[in-house]
Amino acid sequence: MAVDDGANLSRVLMSHGLLVKRSAIPAIQSVDDLDRLIQDALDKSIRLLDEPTVRALIQSGPNADRTSRTGDDPPASAPEGQIEVASGQVRGDRGRTIAPMDAVELVQAPRPHGLDHYSLADFPMEAKDVSSMIDIHFDITGNSVTEGRLSDMQSCFTDRLSKIRRMILESGTLSRRPSRISDAWRERKARNSPEREVTVIGLVEFKRFGRNGDIQFALEDETGSLECVLYSKPEWTETHPVNDGLLDDDVIGVTGYFTESGRLRASDIHRPVLGIHDKASSGRDAAISVAFLSDIHVGSKTFLAAQWEKMIQWFREDPLARTIKYFVMTGDGVDGVGIYPGQERHLSITDLYKQYGELARMIEELPDWVDTIILPGNHDAVRPAEPQPALDPEVQQDYSDVTFSGNPSDFSLHGVRVLAYHGVSISDFVSSLRSVSFEHPERAMMAMLERRHLAPSWGGKTPLSPEPEDQMVIQTVPDIFVTGHVHGHHASQYKGTHIIHSSTWQNQTDYQRMLGFQPLPCILTVVNLETHAVASIPFV
Repeated sequence: MAVDDGANLSRVLMSHGLLVKRSAIPAIQSVDDLDRLIQDALDKSIRLLDEPTVRALIQSGPNADRTSRTGDDPPASAPEGQIEVASGQVRGDRGRTIAPMDAVELVQAPRPHGLDHYSLADFPMEAKDVSSMIDIHFDITGNSVTEGRLSDMQSCFTDRLSKIRRMILESGTLSRRPSRISDAWRERKARNSPEREVTVIGLVEFKRFGRNGDIQFALEDETGSLECVLYSKPEWTETHPVNDGLLDDDVIGVTGYFTESGRLRASDIHRPVLGIHDKASSGRDAAISVAFLSDIHVGSKTFLAAQWEKMIQWFREDPLARTIKYFVMTGDGVDGVGIYPGQERHLSITDLYKQYGELARMIEELPDWVDTIILPGNHDAVRPAEPQPALDPEVQQDYSDVTFSGNPSDFSLHGVRVLAYHGVSISDFVSSLRSVSFEHPERAMMAMLERRHLAPSWGGKTPLSPEPEDQMVIQTVPDIFVTGHVHGHHASQYKGTHIIHSSTWQNQTDYQRMLGFQPLPCILTVVNLETHAVASIPFV
């Protein structure tokens, strides 16, 4: 297969579920058998193709004959960007010979952020000394198979119910094995007292608060549906569903008995148990940091350009910046075009491709040692339905050595698992749960973890793609959970998982002013992948 154009090559690889860095394209174009290279990568469960990975695949496969190593190609055992020479020294890829030198003791330098708890003593090396290690666990790019049929939608909900039902069962908190709704209904006359309760698991079909401190809802599974009512108890907290509310299409378990009217009077609601999570660590040999940012909105008149330059200057001067290996942007890198009526009045750059070109120029200002990971959001040039694929290869061509992934994206950085999601569904949580507000988006993130789902509500504010397998289920509890979209900022831990709501780089918009919402812009959140210390650095 011969694919010469970089954009077309990226599309071919993305169609196989492979993400490719721009720096790897020349090496990929040099092979005779692209199909074999793709198959080798899939056989080795490789999802991200950077230049060292491609070189290693070429040297270990049938393509090695044509691309046998020259003096400019590093052996597989050499560190990234270095070449072993006969003397045993290491030569850089620009021909420089690096002489041996004594170890230099790191000296604590003044830092503008003044965060004593984020100490340089925790970093035995700088980020430039550590090779990238990004493992993609899930990304819809190239893997979307829905045809938009009713059968796809039914399969999506059946898959969701099956996965979360299994999580509830594995939690071991149910007093009895659940019945199918049709079986429970047939036995309703025998299940008519608190001593003869039944347990069912299903999706919430509709819900409403009653007048007597109760919540009424219907529950549906593959076999049928039934109406339920749950009355509040004094010991239940404000986040209990009877006080806080339910989302449409939540998956829950219900234990109760049937009344004479045929409703199930519930005694409690069950979810998968979210225990205290034990976070993974990158280890001392990869004691580096990851920085998080979202909603930059390049092209908007309210983009804060001066503050961006202030951050770039910080990257060049502050010792803390030299510990940052990864820079994760969780969507809305540009303001887009035609996102809402009258948007052109608010744009400083009215051409979409020029917006992406300007964003690429800004990212180029980051130091060479920083690897950027970009997800799309609702303002980006991708389908609005979630999960969203990565930005189109035509857009990617303006960027140098950037990893593009879909939204949401589940990946690991040196073994530390990150779940990155732009966060449009936060609006559904705000409208459905009493405890969640736009001023506290972290509460929506906590609710997502408790439900093991990023966007339960079909037909709400979040457009969803009916993939036959529901890819919005949180199957593995992450070490770091990060969102954006709301233009707030938050960094804390919830049951052992970092909860990070990334800051925006856009000032207050007219729409936000009308709603009385004040964003929290220009705050960079940085996490030490070894110790999990967190720094929030303002640039306002």
